[in-house]
Amino acid sequence: MAGCRSYLRGLAVCVTVLLLVSGVVMIGVGFSPIDGNTPAAELFDQLSSSDGLLVLQVFGPLTVILSVLGICGASLDLKPLLLVFSTLIFVEFVALMVVASPLVQVQAQMDGAVDELFLNVTPLHRADRDVQSELNKLQSSDSCCGLRSFEDWDDQLPASCFCTPPVPPADPESSSEGPCVKVGGDLPAPASQRLETSWVHSKPCGPILKSYLGFPIKLRIGIISAFATITVAAIALCLVLGLEEYWKTPPVETTVDDFNRVKYQPKPTLT
Repeated sequence: MAGCRSYLRGLAVCVTVLLLVSGVVMIGVGFSPIDGNTPAAELFDQLSSSDGLLVLQVFGPLTVILSVLGICGASLDLKPLLLVFSTLIFVEFVALMVVASPLVQVQAQMDGAVDELFLNVTPLHRADRDVQSELNKLQSSDSCCGLRSFEDWDDQLPASCFCTPPVPPADPESSSEGPCVKVGGDLPAPASQRLETSWVHSKPCGPILKSYLGFPIKLRIGIISAFATITVAAIALCLVLGLEEYWKTPPVETTVDDFNRVKYQPKPTLT
């Protein structure tokens, strides 16, 4: 029994240390400018929201403080401290689940909001200069063109849309060739691109942009999910150790009196 108890104590210390690490990660992510570092983040800045940042900024330091409390209670085997830690971390767990639940709805609504925004900025050659500049950067870095297709630019394709097919097409009349698609030869282009004006990137930038915009929210949901899993394990282990005197079977001894009646009473313990 003593070996099992030592194992539970060691496991409780490990889990509370993991909880401390998760709190540090929450602080790091909560105070780091993830949204601003994603490609084309300025393109649709209204969708690069701070959803979940305040949650991590508040619950991160609180998790670190409570984790230190749990580590002390588990390593020093202080049952009252373990019970206090279990109660406080459970309250934090419930509060975090309530506050962070809208993040799932934000992720589900992201695609619809982005599609609606795509319609509002097309045709792209009439969009704001800032939008065109950011989209040109994305098109150059990810070899894509337009939001849904190259037709979003109408007949005003920028230089970042043009590409060279990897191999000469087997069929001169073919309209597509791998990552490039053939378009009309009357499209304007810089002099350096005139030999290649009939080929543009076939891949749209919309799905790429959606993945960039959705990454911060998915990261925050993943961190909160990991925290929830570790918290449940920490609460269970600390409750087991803190309530040991209630679930541990006390040793008993049996005696037989003069009338052959068996009596059970706790064994005396040395204090």
